[in-house]
Amino acid sequence: MRTPFHLLLAALVATLAACTNPAPAAPAKTARSTAGPGVHVLAQRLAMPGLGRERTLRLYLPPSYETSPDKRYPVIYMHDGQNLFDDATSYAGEWGVDETMDAFARTRGFEAIVVGIDNGGEERLHELSPWTNPKYGAAQGEQYMAFVVDVVKPFVDTHYRTRPDRADTAIAGSSMGGLISHYALLRYPQVFGKAAIFSPSYWYSSEVYAQTRAHAWPAGTRTYFYIGGREGDESVPDVQRMLSLLATPDRAVRDLTLHIEPDARHNERAWRAEFPRAVAWLFDVRPLDAAP
Repeated sequence: MRTPFHLLLAALVATLAACTNPAPAAPAKTARSTAGPGVHVLAQRLAMPGLGRERTLRLYLPPSYETSPDKRYPVIYMHDGQNLFDDATSYAGEWGVDETMDAFARTRGFEAIVVGIDNGGEERLHELSPWTNPKYGAAQGEQYMAFVVDVVKPFVDTHYRTRPDRADTAIAGSSMGGLISHYALLRYPQVFGKAAIFSPSYWYSSEVYAQTRAHAWPAGTRTYFYIGGREGDESVPDVQRMLSLLATPDRAVRDLTLHIEPDARHNERAWRAEFPRAVAWLFDVRPLDAAP
């Protein structure tokens, strides 16, 4: 016969057992990877001279890369690599860059390599800042772009079949990535012949206007500017001010365009929608949404 004492003892034993051997925790929920077969995350992290850090590269290789060993490809270098190809690594939704490039290959016969350079997390703002901001701190954009030009590009050109000349080398990014892409054209005109500047953070430093005024825009550079109409009160005027500065009669500025999407906000969804239009314009390819 089980007395109340025996029942209490059994309950105590069961409690101690549960504490000693707890039930396994439910696995943490992880986002499903949406990266396509053309996306490769390099195991080798590249050292960033002058910054004492390392950085991951994410590469998109076009469908014909493995089957056409003699073919070489233009290259698009992009910032914020975590956001380009995969929902599982993105901050707020991916750009769908691999799906877009696959569609260009399939329907337009245009192929390119895309190099995504991961951002530095809490260091992102500093790394993508070409000029110091009194509120946000010292700029590291000069060192970051030196890393892109002196480390990343030589690595990619050595290990992959690229067309390394400036006419086939583009740089692209959004927000602070748009600002550093603008700086890249001023600082390295011999390297980059194309740029897609999405929603640039021109508010960050007035130096971007001063430096652009002081340096001739690189001749023969195709530059695609984009801004959403609902990104903030000053966003559209800031970009329009830049375009008016660039389009002065005494500058040899060609191959320049601006697209304003009236209802778009400052987010990955908007940049994902704009990316195919930018690629088509930069590389003179029929847009994906154009009739056959």
